[in-house]
Amino acid sequence: MTIPYRSLLSAVTLSLVFVGASALRAQDAQPATTPDGVSKAAPITEKPDPTKRPLTDKERFAQQKAMRGELHGSYKTWVDQDVRWIITDEELQSFKHLSNDEERDQFIENFWLRRNPNPDSPENEYREEHYARIAYANEHFAAGKAGWRTDRGHIYISFGKPDSIDSHPSGGSYDRPMDEGGGNTSTYPFEIWHYRYLEGIGDNVDIEFVDTCMCGDYHMTIDRSEKDALKMVPGAGLTMAEEQGQTSKADRFQGGGLEQLGTGPGTSSNQSKQFDRLDRMAKLMAPPVIKFKDLEAFMVSSKILTGKPFLFDVRTDYVKVTNDTVLVPLTLQIHNSDVTYNTKDGVSMGVVNILGRVSNLNHRVLQTFEDTVSLQTPSELLPQDQKKVSVYWKALPLPPGLYKIDIVIKDVNNPDHIGTYQRSVNVPKFDDDRLGHSSLILADQMERVPSKDIGAGNFVIGNTRIRPRVPTGVAVPILFHRDQNLNFWMQVYNLGIGENKQNGATIEYQILDLATNKSVLDAQETTNKLNPNADQVTLEKSLPLASLQPGKYRVSIKVNDGVSKQQFAESAPFTVE
Repeated sequence: MTIPYRSLLSAVTLSLVFVGASALRAQDAQPATTPDGVSKAAPITEKPDPTKRPLTDKERFAQQKAMRGELHGSYKTWVDQDVRWIITDEELQSFKHLSNDEERDQFIENFWLRRNPNPDSPENEYREEHYARIAYANEHFAAGKAGWRTDRGHIYISFGKPDSIDSHPSGGSYDRPMDEGGGNTSTYPFEIWHYRYLEGIGDNVDIEFVDTCMCGDYHMTIDRSEKDALKMVPGAGLTMAEEQGQTSKADRFQGGGLEQLGTGPGTSSNQSKQFDRLDRMAKLMAPPVIKFKDLEAFMVSSKILTGKPFLFDVRTDYVKVTNDTVLVPLTLQIHNSDVTYNTKDGVSMGVVNILGRVSNLNHRVLQTFEDTVSLQTPSELLPQDQKKVSVYWKALPLPPGLYKIDIVIKDVNNPDHIGTYQRSVNVPKFDDDRLGHSSLILADQMERVPSKDIGAGNFVIGNTRIRPRVPTGVAVPILFHRDQNLNFWMQVYNLGIGENKQNGATIEYQILDLATNKSVLDAQETTNKLNPNADQVTLEKSLPLASLQPGKYRVSIKVNDGVSKQQFAESAPFTVE
């Protein structure tokens, strides 16, 4: 069920990328220590929680939901006010699904880091400019409500100061331009903000605001006739064509268009431009584009890599959440030696931008996420750290089906150092009447998490924090060192329940030495010793590797359900050095 891949870094077209919402954290993969003096294969050991009855799926998911709760205090202010106009829908949903303040703080830190134009700067220029814009909006655009809540405040906060403003604070007499029909009328107070260029929107952008209530609350409009105070007055404020009797004022209100400008020498193309005006309004109301557009170019076009490829590995696993939702953890591994470090004041720092996207067979983007990850170490320890790898994790909830995953990474200190990844994934469906199982995950770290962290955080599945080992290529066994533990994790679904209200499956574990074809470990247990009344059990085992000789091995798990008379076997190769 595991799909490991070495990135193919050539000219490819990508259309996914890997966020939003929970931010990815870098962790240097460091070997775990084991006691010395072990001379033979130690018996497999469990990591149960003897003080508690295992939670059922229903209880566990109810616990997770209760932990999330409602946003409160400064976090609610941050999302409802501070970043209301610049946070994307994906980021907002991710933030609302975080379960504790530690995760929210990390999310906020990464939120600003993604938008920082100068990651090396000790100050975040984007954040400082953003709060300065909020202060300006509150001072200049308040109108019975805070300035940041008004339309002018919204645009100013999102796009900054316009290049020019055509202001008519008192309204009054107005000579229409020809594309509005010409002629003279009287208007409400209005302003036209002009931007020479807005990224993601276009050149020469004009935004019109009208104060129809005469109360200082200017609202944005795509109807240029809305500022006309005489529009509904018969015989007043006529266009040139209406003055000459070529058309009547009543004709303005025929046809149901966006604007009631009337006809004139320059109005013939107005109707054909109405869709463009709607499209521009939608773009203006959306959050400003985020800085990783340079990475997106490697997904949506055939842009060629110009520098040395930035190699990385990706592992995909599958874990059942409900019948309609499968958790798809993506584990991304980067060799620290491939990252460019800048050293300043005795500290070496590397920065990697990550962009990911999930799309369906119709090329519709379902999820987009991005992250900036910093690798920081004292400069004297840099040679040692460069021998290690850094691992990042993103869990995607997806319905069963076929998807495409695209990932692009960039070495910020070496802009031509780009890596790309594109693969299809087939998210399995777990039928109620069929014995099933999650991916078999081999990990270098596995531990229980506190109750408050159940189901949340990096590398956390249920109540276990498990950091997968990632192979360094296609069909390459996962590598462990003898001073580490071999941890493996798998869930079994849809066990049969007998008349005694208990399950009755037998589980066999085996580790085989592939060089000699001899078993170095055989063990067996029954599910009614793990969780007798449940149709789902979690298998968590740990084995010290100090007693194994360097070589190639395979771990196998066989499940035989005595109630439903179904069985399956799953295995994964690994190498010990």
